[in-house]
Amino acid sequence: MLQGRNSIACFRLLIPPDLTNMRLFDNLHTYQKRFPGKVLFQYKAKGTWHDIPVEEFIAISRQLSKALYAAGIRKDDKVGIISNNRPEWNMVDYACQYLGAVSVPIYSTLLEEDIAYIFQDAGVKMVFATGDELCEKANRSSIGMADFKGVYSFDPSTTFGFWKDFSQTGSHVSDSTIDEMMAHVDTEDLLTLIYTSGTTGKPKGVMLTHQNLFSNVKSCTPCFPLTPDSKALSFLPLCHIYERMLSYLYISIGITVAYAESMDTIGENMKEVHPNLFCTVPRLLEKVYDKIVAKGQELTGIKRALFFWALKLGQQYELNTDMGFWYRFQLNLANKIIFNKWREALGGEVKFIVSGGAALQPRLARVFSAAQIVVMEGYGLTETSPVISVNRYEESKRKIGSVGLVIDGVEAKIAADGEILSRGPHIMKGYYNRPDLTAECIDADGWFHTGDIGEFQDGKFLKITDRKKEMFKTSGGKYVAPQGIENKLKESMVIEQAMVIGDGEKFPAALIVPSFDGLKSWCKIKEIPWTDNASMLKEKAIQDKFLHELDKTNEGLAQYEKIKKIKVVEGPWTVDTGDMTPSLKLKRKILMAKYAKEVEAIYRE
Repeated sequence: MLQGRNSIACFRLLIPPDLTNMRLFDNLHTYQKRFPGKVLFQYKAKGTWHDIPVEEFIAISRQLSKALYAAGIRKDDKVGIISNNRPEWNMVDYACQYLGAVSVPIYSTLLEEDIAYIFQDAGVKMVFATGDELCEKANRSSIGMADFKGVYSFDPSTTFGFWKDFSQTGSHVSDSTIDEMMAHVDTEDLLTLIYTSGTTGKPKGVMLTHQNLFSNVKSCTPCFPLTPDSKALSFLPLCHIYERMLSYLYISIGITVAYAESMDTIGENMKEVHPNLFCTVPRLLEKVYDKIVAKGQELTGIKRALFFWALKLGQQYELNTDMGFWYRFQLNLANKIIFNKWREALGGEVKFIVSGGAALQPRLARVFSAAQIVVMEGYGLTETSPVISVNRYEESKRKIGSVGLVIDGVEAKIAADGEILSRGPHIMKGYYNRPDLTAECIDADGWFHTGDIGEFQDGKFLKITDRKKEMFKTSGGKYVAPQGIENKLKESMVIEQAMVIGDGEKFPAALIVPSFDGLKSWCKIKEIPWTDNASMLKEKAIQDKFLHELDKTNEGLAQYEKIKKIKVVEGPWTVDTGDMTPSLKLKRKILMAKYAKEVEAIYRE
């Protein structure tokens, strides 16, 4: 496996010489020329992993493009995709690209009314979905659309057309017709229309071109220590720009991508696939860490002592710092007897993890780095294709608590009010059908206003301090940034989720969702008998535990930031409950309305 600067320098020689002014399907065909016969994607079905070589993938995608053409799909027409990650998702994507059509990926968890809004706003003409339930949802959402051409299922169905059967309906369309359509696709043409879920209001369609995505692929590729022999495991939704761009990046390098069966089988799939990297959001990484710690809590005697000795060493880890001979000696021993099991749980070959979408708890970056699993935290938005900055693999180019260095070809600066601005070829074309909103966020000089507040540390590492719209002001006139405080609260093993509140109030407070797994482990250690969740939350010992965790969180906070009261509420908050966006951000206004009585009790009792 690659390690260190020399290996990365060698890797850069493997990058195709022309990564400029290409359309995304050019990238795919370059893969075929460089690595004929190589497996592009892997997926698991009925207990067996299956390979899709690049030639087979291209042939199926072209055949599907013929069917789309025969059905009347032309350049700039919109085609929806509502599906979990699977090779067919990519096949539809590339089939659309060949025609210059525009893919519209949609989260399967969205409410039907939101899907209907997206269909109407985008003018979607055809949809591909997974299974009858999503197909029916899509079909109902398309009612009243005159130009709608149908819904096709990725799985065999007695109600909806099967995508494989549909793909054969264009057999009469010639290869030259598809070649001609491809020839008329320009790098500045619209590639995809991605509707941001948002925490309030109707979704906004972000227009991204071939050039937008390819510029981000080009700038990010040198950041990762990958070779054509590397393998990635994919499980974040492809309808999110984060995983979508990385899938194009994997193809530009020439590596194989394996799709996890589901979010519930990630651990098992890692042990089967042995990936060298995977991309995640902090929420999932927190769950991995919490499960590891929970297992450590179950150990006894010397094994338990060694586990928490290693964990404490990991939490003390500092990048670019000489920790001394004795620390290095202990950490080396911990890696041989404790952290090696962590690496085995991730498949045994993972060298780095890319984290994005939200703030990563610094303790996670420390512990995983100490365990020889590099966490490369990055930052970006759908509107920026998405990456603006990322921590690099080389230790000298990483800083815990930051989102790394701004990538090549991208500009970033901090406005007078602290907002992060960015400019470059990665900036979206605009919001679909909303020139007014586009003008609000992209100024006359081409700077995109991210809505995030940040700063540069050491003059080069970008740090996000909060969302501009999520900061609130207490009645005392002090501004409070909730995200950092929420992350500190979630470092507790007994706190699953947290939302800091206090806009216009005398002091900040917090709504807390307990981690019952963590509480059970703590009660076991304290020899407190467990009955049921509701009853246990009333126990004084547990209430005191929460207050102790609150005191730990308040340490180091300014007086006006300190959380004065907490309210433990029923959870968890999830996408399915409508409390989080598909990218796992809190819907704060919805949560405030949901817990209006609890909030009232905090401030009025």
